[in-house]
Amino acid sequence: MLKIERSESKNPGITLRLEGRVIGPWVEEVRKVSEKIIASGSTLALDLSEVTFLDREGIRLLQVLRQRQVTFLNSSVFVAEQLRS
Repeated sequence: MLKIERSESKNPGITLRLEGRVIGPWVEEVRKVSEKIIASGSTLALDLSEVTFLDREGIRLLQVLRQRQVTFLNSSVFVAEQLRS
């Protein structure tokens, strides 16, 4: 299960706080929500402090989002290491 919470930040842009596991069908949900925000012209940041696991597709998605200038906030050492591969 994955909870996605949207918040307007003090800085221009939107932050999505992800809580849980970015796996299976939740990868597509994160992609859809992120794409909608990016397409609107807003900057996007993902708060990864409560992400406990990423599957292979979740890792790929976040790597693609990073290339699209999405900022990652508060990732654990475990998640940061997964994203390095």
